[in-house]
Amino acid sequence: MFKKILLPIDVEHSGSWDKALPMAMQIADEGGEIHLLGIVHDLGSAMIASFLPDGAEKKAMEKLKHALQTFAETNAPASGHVEVHVAHGHVPEAILRTAENLGADLIVIASHPPDDLTSRLVGSNAGKVVHHSPRPVLVVR
Repeated sequence: MFKKILLPIDVEHSGSWDKALPMAMQIADEGGEIHLLGIVHDLGSAMIASFLPDGAEKKAMEKLKHALQTFAETNAPASGHVEVHVAHGHVPEAILRTAENLGADLIVIASHPPDDLTSRLVGSNAGKVVHHSPRPVLVVR
């Protein structure tokens, strides 16, 4: 049913993948693809970025891609076809942009219940993806 599944993860936080990765692997058809996405967050200000050394963003993206490749080899070796991708920017926008570019059939994303007033008012990245995505999104709690 789903041939291309996008799974945004943060390799540093197991809550972003410990339940979502097995779910994506279960949903993927035989021969389906799971696309792991890591995102280097946008600093949001050119002034802040000016304090970073030249090439810091490129190095961060290379480091993240290596971490994702290691993660995939360790956690999804027998799952069929797994590809890794790295994006830069605001998390929900990067997820939606990557899903569009890949032609993903489904986005699988981990989320946690809102635990304070701020997250209830502002919302989570998963909530923003669900709200703006033109394709199906499976939220795994």
